[in-house]
Amino acid sequence: MPTTQAPTNWAGNITFSAARLHHPDSVDELRRIVSSADRVRVLGTGHSFNRIADTEGDLVNLDRLPHRVEIDPGKGTATIAAGMRYAHVAQALHAEGFALANLASLPHITVAGACTTATHGSGSDQRCLAAAVAGLEIVGPDGEVTRIGRDEEPDRLNGAVVGLGGLGVVTAMTLDIEPTFDVAQWVWTGLPLDRLDDSFEEIFGAAYSVSVFTDWRSGEGVVWLKCRTDLPDPPEPGEPWLGARPANRHHHPVPAMPPLHCTEQLGAPGPWHERLPHFRPDFTPSNGDELQSELLLPREAASAAFAALRGLGDRIAPVVQVSEVRTVAADELWLSPAYGRDSVAFHFTWVPDHDAVIEVVGAMEEALLPLGARPHWGKLTAAAPERILSSYDRAGDFARLLAEHDPAGKFRNAYLEGYFPTG
Repeated sequence: MPTTQAPTNWAGNITFSAARLHHPDSVDELRRIVSSADRVRVLGTGHSFNRIADTEGDLVNLDRLPHRVEIDPGKGTATIAAGMRYAHVAQALHAEGFALANLASLPHITVAGACTTATHGSGSDQRCLAAAVAGLEIVGPDGEVTRIGRDEEPDRLNGAVVGLGGLGVVTAMTLDIEPTFDVAQWVWTGLPLDRLDDSFEEIFGAAYSVSVFTDWRSGEGVVWLKCRTDLPDPPEPGEPWLGARPANRHHHPVPAMPPLHCTEQLGAPGPWHERLPHFRPDFTPSNGDELQSELLLPREAASAAFAALRGLGDRIAPVVQVSEVRTVAADELWLSPAYGRDSVAFHFTWVPDHDAVIEVVGAMEEALLPLGARPHWGKLTAAAPERILSSYDRAGDFARLLAEHDPAGKFRNAYLEGYFPTG
């Protein structure tokens, strides 16, 4: 039975407007809900900070659908229930000797929610999480299930994966997998921020996955290196590196927070899914104490972006908890912020003061959008939709894909209509 109590997102800054919230326990029940509804949106773990999942109609959460992890070793893929969290998928794959190439900083998010917004991890050779999708199973507006596969319709799949929830309810995803591997994680503190510019390639090429944390005012950063044990060694553990000092204790990305919730550091090797995220799956690192925004720029714009953000440091620092710099490889997904270009990503975890934060976000976007910045679809932005879409070559193709899959607009909401109006 649906509930009518208004749910909120993970951070509590959004209260959803849905008339009903459903938790179907089978795909057949989901199909009945979709076919009979006027408007439908899907809610995962609610780890978006805007109204991308909102609706005044029926909101559907897939958390009670049966878990599904079907591995095809010959094809190097696994078909999983899209509403599963990455932590559960990773544990099931690792138990069978397999891995995903990368993970986001939080393993608590759902696979479908992460992929439909082009969420990413880190690594100069690693694409966003959605680029691992080889196939989709989608419940359309009539309640029928259709499949889009890479082998049959590669370009359509590239358009559909980062679908912003507009094509239907994704019930299953087929993901590329590989043999399991181990990762060791080291932290260096006190990196002079000038090094981000002077030694950009060395820093972000030093490990399989690299993150640099800073507030843009202190003049220093903290570097996290996640190193595959089957790949070349990182900088010499225990030795200074680029002016930074090796950490002798565990760290949390936010300096004032205890590291209890974080994945193992200090070079202790462990399975990929226990090191690639920043946070452990058996803890929720925070809830309701932050806002987030993120901008992805072409790698060649990194130097100009560093200068712009340092110039805004006195405005950023009072309202930021921490900012994270990562790299992401180019992909072919139409609405991915890394579409067609190797990218550098600037993520911001803010204090929970929307008015103060959005003013600073707007100032950053004024400086970075002319450099080619694309905001993350699930986070805060002050930029107008038409300005954001102007940097997406396939935006018109995606608008036509939306109309083809959902001509009556059953899966539309105000957020999607703002970017792709039906008129």
